[in-house]
Amino acid sequence: MAQSAAELRTSVDPEDVERFSRIAAEWWDPRGKFAPLHKFNPIRLGFIREQALARFGRDGCKRRPFEGLKLLDIGCGGGLLSEPMSRLGFTVTGVDASERNIGTASAHAAEQGLEIAYRASTAEQLLAEKAGPFDVILNMEVIEHVADPGEFLRTTAKLLAPGGIMIVATLNRTLKALALAKIGAEYILRWVPAGTHDWSQFLTPEELRSFLEGHPFDVHGPFGLSYNPLLGKWVRSADADVNYLMTVTRG
Repeated sequence: MAQSAAELRTSVDPEDVERFSRIAAEWWDPRGKFAPLHKFNPIRLGFIREQALARFGRDGCKRRPFEGLKLLDIGCGGGLLSEPMSRLGFTVTGVDASERNIGTASAHAAEQGLEIAYRASTAEQLLAEKAGPFDVILNMEVIEHVADPGEFLRTTAKLLAPGGIMIVATLNRTLKALALAKIGAEYILRWVPAGTHDWSQFLTPEELRSFLEGHPFDVHGPFGLSYNPLLGKWVRSADADVNYLMTVTRG
């Protein structure tokens, strides 16, 4: 019998959940507190689409190339990734520990006429319920906000279907990231609210790899992302010192 949510050990950090819950109503405001994510979204969506097309051999010319595939967006927030994934044909489950985030995501999806299974839950609860498995898991800018990143990554990876792929996006624990992603973004440019990130919780690519050592997964990357101020947008980069992505595949 599945354990209750209260009985389950969880990697969720309650303080971070509360921090994002307080501004849940602003998820879909491109000029609000989540404006940086709106700017970040095109490069994230392009990477996800590219990886999924290659992994599953789908035709990128089709309007909905991922029909028949199940996707989990863990830590989905207000649904900024869940909605475009649904439009690409995925059957989407969006999960977030914040009920207010899920309320915002559900309301916006309904306005758009999109069928997305949103629920306030955790990766640990999904695993206990034997949810999935999922062909694609999006683990985007979440792992640096949890209390136990290793356990969180292993738990989410266990939800992958054989042949599936998980895409992880996070911040590198470097002095450059401290200067740009923490001090610069929060206190100088004011791109995100002060206190959004804790630099000590940033993770190196080597640490991410180590979390899955001895488990049946292959880890690839890092794939760097950088903001180009001249173009005013995010671009792929060989520089993974601040923002980067990794892929986790299950044979």
